[in-house]
Amino acid sequence: MRQITTDLLVIGGGATGTGVAWDAALRGFRVVLVEKRDLTHGTTGRYHGLLHSGGRYVVKDPVSARECIAENRILREIIAHCIEDTGGFFVVTPEDEGEYPDRFLAACRETGVPCAEISVAEALRREPLLNPRISRVFEVPDASADSFLATHAVAQAAQSLGARILTYHEVVDLLVVGGEGERRVVGARVRDMVAGEDVEIHADMVINAAGAWAGKIAALAGVRVDVIPGKGTMVATNHRLVNTVINRCKMPSDGDILVPAHTVSIIGTTDEKVADPENLRIEPWEVRLMLEEGDKLVPGLSQARILRAWAGVRPLYQEHFAGASRDATRQFALLDHQARDGVAGFLTITGGKWTTFRLMAEKTVDKACEYLGQRKSCATAHTPIPAARQGHHWLGHRLHEVEAQHKQGELVCECELVTRGMLEEAAASNPTVTLDDLRRDVRLGMGPCQGGFCTYRAVGILHENRRRGTGNGGQRSEVSEPREEGVGGEMFNPNLLLRDFLQERWKGLAPILWGRQLKQEQLDRLIYLSIMSADHLPDPHLKSPLTDFYAMDTTPGLEKES
Repeated sequence: MRQITTDLLVIGGGATGTGVAWDAALRGFRVVLVEKRDLTHGTTGRYHGLLHSGGRYVVKDPVSARECIAENRILREIIAHCIEDTGGFFVVTPEDEGEYPDRFLAACRETGVPCAEISVAEALRREPLLNPRISRVFEVPDASADSFLATHAVAQAAQSLGARILTYHEVVDLLVVGGEGERRVVGARVRDMVAGEDVEIHADMVINAAGAWAGKIAALAGVRVDVIPGKGTMVATNHRLVNTVINRCKMPSDGDILVPAHTVSIIGTTDEKVADPENLRIEPWEVRLMLEEGDKLVPGLSQARILRAWAGVRPLYQEHFAGASRDATRQFALLDHQARDGVAGFLTITGGKWTTFRLMAEKTVDKACEYLGQRKSCATAHTPIPAARQGHHWLGHRLHEVEAQHKQGELVCECELVTRGMLEEAAASNPTVTLDDLRRDVRLGMGPCQGGFCTYRAVGILHENRRRGTGNGGQRSEVSEPREEGVGGEMFNPNLLLRDFLQERWKGLAPILWGRQLKQEQLDRLIYLSIMSADHLPDPHLKSPLTDFYAMDTTPGLEKES
């Protein structure tokens, strides 16, 4: 069995886990991070893309509000290229009249969240599709954030400092020594899902940053962590209805926020406690609720072309809490298992928001330093990621690049303006084994056709590059060369890449098949089945690392749809 020795082992490749890896690497620690799938596979890659100002929590959870506004200012400096400075409105709709708006304004002052009331006329001038019946508007420094780009940028910054990022490495067991009352976690045994082998990682400190799966990881050490898994369902329109984050000015509830994210608008979210953070089925009532509530912000939203629905699970934590997930605190929790459970060498960081991931990482590594006897201060608050020097994200940057460099003929995905060069660069620089990984990197297949055209082109390019020997994304740093499966394996199977990716796209389409998107999906289905005969592609016995995951949803696949 291959063995690795390190100072810190981080479990979880979301925003918090990669933030911990970067913070620790900046302080000079040797770091290994393991993630059972791709970076951002969990909650980080399944939320509505909001950089919180804190306004949402000023009345209900003022501690979270103060944390959010402080981190909002820091993230705008250190990962500016991942943030679009949209600004945010809290609007009072006819359904929201009452005392809350005045409480909101006072609470913003108390928590330090910048807030200014502007005229309804000014708000409608800037956002003409807003409900004209709104009575008051408050402006706050909300923004739109690209969590995919941010997580990869932070991970790459950690790698540049020597951290080892091992994706597709699933924790099988924690290594625990000692008896009752003096147990210590000294590492983990992980399964390399691509190479098909186990790896033993020994560490001075193990940090559980597995999000909604944190309880399952903690159980491997014999300790109980009761994560409150709150499922949030979101729905995306096929274009931007607004260019400003729009919140309803009331206590947080379902369907009360509209976020402009890249080329779409996202309405969200529900909050339902679930048992399994992995297999999330979108219910028809959830989609209907999002659209009905969205109409109160932007009349006619429900009649827009709906592109996709998806869900993520908030890893909420509140000791001994038994209420609804909507009522659980949004504060983060750092669990010291030596003080709490008598298990040394083990910390769990959970809860919080994407906006507070850097702060969560700072507090976690501070605690690790305390136990390891190190005096190393945090530097992430004033250390920009290299690409951040480009300034804030600009929506038109891809179109400008295509036109300025005459790359119209190189477009692989017209919806999201993904060029061949972008695809090949992402495939070569990241540990890619599926097209879904490339989607997270470059937004492949995230436009109106939902992969109906670009999937075939992308698979063809990867296959062509492999035949030329120029690489296709199989470069996997710190990972044994895969033998039979995945993009980098000796038995590279483009048919699996195509099938699995379209199956994953289908999951988010099935709940919203009506109108123009239904027509689009019928065209995609005809291409998939009638022209490509994709349901009869050869080598059906071969499997990629995520084939079972793509198939686990009970929603019928394209090949079964009548």
